[in-house]
Amino acid sequence: MPEDGSVAADILPLFLYAAVVAAIIAASLGAAWFVGSKARHGGARTLPFESGIVPVGEAEEMRLSIEFYLIAVFFVVFDLETIFIIAWAVAFNDVGWRGYIGASFFIVLLLAALFYEWRTGALDWGLKRRVAGPGRYARAEEASTAAGAA
Repeated sequence: MPEDGSVAADILPLFLYAAVVAAIIAASLGAAWFVGSKARHGGARTLPFESGIVPVGEAEEMRLSIEFYLIAVFFVVFDLETIFIIAWAVAFNDVGWRGYIGASFFIVLLLAALFYEWRTGALDWGLKRRVAGPGRYARAEEASTAAGAA
C-alpha cells in the first residue's frame, strides 16, 4: 500500500457517492413525511378496496377466496422455473454435464413441490379438501385403542 495517500484519494469518490445517496434518501423520506397525509386511519383507509374503488353495499363484507392468491403464487413460482430452465437451455453448451445435473435436480425439486401441492389439494378449486386428515400418530392411537378393545 503506498504511503502517499493515493488509496484515500481513490476511495474518496465512493464515500462521496454514499453520502449523496444517503442525503437523497433522507430528503425523499423527509419530503414524504411533511407533504404526506397525517391521518393514517379512518374514513375509507381501513376498508378493503379493489383498484382504488371503495366498496359499496354487500361488496364491503365480501372476501375473496384464497384460491386466487394461491394460483397467483403458484404462477409466479413456476414462471420463474421456466425462466431458469430457458437460461440453462441457452447456456447448455457452456455448462456441460454439471449444468445438466444441476438443472435436473432443480426440475425434480419443482416436480416434488407440484406433487405436494396436488396431494394437499392446493390446486383444487371446487371441493375444499385441503383439510388434512389425522396424522400418523392419531392413526397409531386409533389402532392401539382398537387393539386394546379387542
